[in-house]
Amino acid sequence: MISFTSSGSFAKTEAFLRQMSKGDILRTLESFGQQGVSALAAATPVDSGVTAQSWGYEVRRSGSSYSIEWTNSHIEDGAPIAILLQYGHGTGTGGYVQGRDYINPAIKPIFDQIAESVWKAVTSA
Repeated sequence: MISFTSSGSFAKTEAFLRQMSKGDILRTLESFGQQGVSALAAATPVDSGVTAQSWGYEVRRSGSSYSIEWTNSHIEDGAPIAILLQYGHGTGTGGYVQGRDYINPAIKPIFDQIAESVWKAVTSA
């Protein structure tokens, strides 16, 4: 058997939950989604520029979970070009093109901002 006792006020927690239930979090995530698109586009290696211009995002809500999914629609011969640039790929002539980690460094500051924003919302509610 597990039991616990609590005393004090849950006013801050209740205020935070009311604020989140209004959909404010969706607007905030939309903003972070767009910031991520901008950061990824700026960091993408440029040849033709198509891959850099092909970034997008989707904000999803599933029950009480929220997520941002960044996407890149530049596909050639069934291959996602952004992933080939990130991880490298073989060539048609037997060679290999080394990948370049450009996605992680570009998106990390956005993740840091999300974490900071959530922490401020939780501690200031």
